[in-house]
Amino acid sequence: MTLKERVEADIKQAMLAKDKPRLQALRAIKSQILLAETEKGGAEGLSEEAEIKLLTKAAKQRRESADIYAKQQRPDLEQVELEELAIIEQYLPAQLDEGDLRVRLLEIIKRVGATGPSDLGKVMGVASRELAGQADGRAISNAVGALLNNTDF
Repeated sequence: MTLKERVEADIKQAMLAKDKPRLQALRAIKSQILLAETEKGGAEGLSEEAEIKLLTKAAKQRRESADIYAKQQRPDLEQVELEELAIIEQYLPAQLDEGDLRVRLLEIIKRVGATGPSDLGKVMGVASRELAGQADGRAISNAVGALLNNTDF
């Protein structure tokens, strides 16, 4: 079942349950899927990689909006963004915890032959491609930077 089909089925369930926050988040996801499909110019659907990229972008937008609302002391709007974020994350692959992320990054560092901070770009290119949807880009970048600065990996 594609992401679009899952979202459409979940929209129907949310409508029947009269779950407005879930319905709003699912409609936003469906809207982004439809936009992505029309950008490509085809009705064949999105690849799994494109779906993950789309969901990751949506989650990042919600996270950033929630941070802004928190700084502006608007807990009502922050709560809405966090609820939508939780719903979006249900469709993303399981996120790596800090220990698993470190192990995966160490493997990538060894594979690309990185030796220090100057190899950050080389490692980030591979890591962001392989760990897409499994970890936040900022978390990957911070972990890679810390690992490369600590040369006893």
